[in-house]
Amino acid sequence: MTQVTLMTGPERRRRWSDQEQREILAAAFSPGAVVSDVSRRFDVSTSLIYKWRRQLVEARAASSFVPAVMIDEVAPPERAVGPEPAIVVELAGGTRVKISTDASSSAISATLRALR
Repeated sequence: MTQVTLMTGPERRRRWSDQEQREILAAAFSPGAVVSDVSRRFDVSTSLIYKWRRQLVEARAASSFVPAVMIDEVAPPERAVGPEPAIVVELAGGTRVKISTDASSSAISATLRALR
């Protein structure tokens, strides 16, 4: 049996909420899923599913924040002479950048911009 959707009124395009888009994307890109099967099940074009995924990836890449990782210190922290660091940024390869509590806001901003 064939299903036909009749859209009346001036607007001919369907609209999906953000929640519906996330649900469709989760179904389409779950392990073992086939995008064309999911597109038929939700009655969505495969190109629209890929467009939504591309937009999601671009939005995540544009984010200026990275996830923080909390770890339990096994060894006691190193004691430095001078003020305690307020921020410690650990880079790949083990390099650390320490920003002290008495650093100016402009110095902190410049340092964090340079690390981007």
